[in-house]
Amino acid sequence: MEALSKDEKGVYKMLDTLITVPRFKNLYTLGALIASGYYEFKGFDAGPVFSVLGYNDVEGLRLRLGGRTYFGQNDLWRMEGFGAFGFKDQKFKYGLSGKVLVSKKNRKILFAGHRKDIEQTGASLTNSKDVLGRNRASSGLITVGANDRLTSIELTTLGYQMEPVKNFTFRVLGSHRTLKSASETFSLSYYDQNGDIKSTIKQSELELGINYTPGRKTSGYGVERRVINGGDFPSFFLGYTFGLEDVLQSDFDYHRIQALYTQPWNVGGLGRLYTTIELGRIFGTVPLGLLSPIPGNQTLWSIYNTFTQLDYYEFVSDTYASFHLKHNFGGRLFGRVPWLRELNLRELVGFRAVWGQLSEPNNSINVGIDNLPIRYQSPEDIYWEWSAGVGNIFKILAIEFNYRGNYLNNPGIRKIGVTGSLSFSF
Repeated sequence: MEALSKDEKGVYKMLDTLITVPRFKNLYTLGALIASGYYEFKGFDAGPVFSVLGYNDVEGLRLRLGGRTYFGQNDLWRMEGFGAFGFKDQKFKYGLSGKVLVSKKNRKILFAGHRKDIEQTGASLTNSKDVLGRNRASSGLITVGANDRLTSIELTTLGYQMEPVKNFTFRVLGSHRTLKSASETFSLSYYDQNGDIKSTIKQSELELGINYTPGRKTSGYGVERRVINGGDFPSFFLGYTFGLEDVLQSDFDYHRIQALYTQPWNVGGLGRLYTTIELGRIFGTVPLGLLSPIPGNQTLWSIYNTFTQLDYYEFVSDTYASFHLKHNFGGRLFGRVPWLRELNLRELVGFRAVWGQLSEPNNSINVGIDNLPIRYQSPEDIYWEWSAGVGNIFKILAIEFNYRGNYLNNPGIRKIGVTGSLSFSF
């Protein structure tokens, strides 16, 4: 350890003084609230504030209050929870999760959680058992089209994670889910082995996951670390899920394999390109609630890795391959226009495509709301769409115009849409 110089000591003294200035404290609180979504108290953060109010056709106006323990960046354990209430269905929902760093060597973490809520399942292809993850699809204040294809879910998870090599994470997760439709206009019913109709799915699963993020840089040593070069490194994910029939009255025996590869690219003087490739396949016969719907997006938010001009469950698959591309020109074009140059606007373009198949057994097992067989479409001809937009509006806002490329004869389609997003970029 080396003694600090006079100037270095002065910097610390200045910072200690600065955090006592009311105006700076207010600006810091506002900045932290927008960046993290949490309002900071001593030892506790309330939020996420962006999830407090929501609306969907099942719950009506939805009020959600939650928070997490936070004593410092290097907390060795963390608890999170929320409670939500729908003023239309008059039902209370809740979730609770916790994680603890049991060993700093190889970052061994135990985690568990339980949630009873209403969710838009199929909002992403690569399944997540995040107990408290925010689902914009079921909690957006404003959506496009009907938002009634929602699922009542009760989920319990228990898992273990370790990092045997830097940026190489291994995870094993056990879970049990109970799924049923939350709406009278949407069905998750299916024919069982005896030909009888069942409306509730009970499923136990064992999941193995490997995540590799070469080049990722983090700070801190607690149960949660802060990524300091977010978006500047590739990510590889490989997952295997085994459906455990008859375990805790589980209904189905199946296997699921999934892979995800995300890569940012610096394209010389033409800006920054982000690409994602996602693959998956299900082996075995399962109903809609366990299949892989192609993730649509009926919100007004630009949500990466979804298809903005698709409705929920418009396409359903058990085998799929998707590709997403988004390019930020970094103002290379607008910067050449004198009256636009001072605004520091960013040009955005995107392209999204997906191919999928749905086997006959996995299609014919499903039952519609009228207790008659129902069939779902898969994008065997490769569905695609593209977008163009402007970013860095007022330093935080991006607006994109989205265009559907094919399957234009599907009923009730949206050929053109507008979405937005908020972000800081320095």
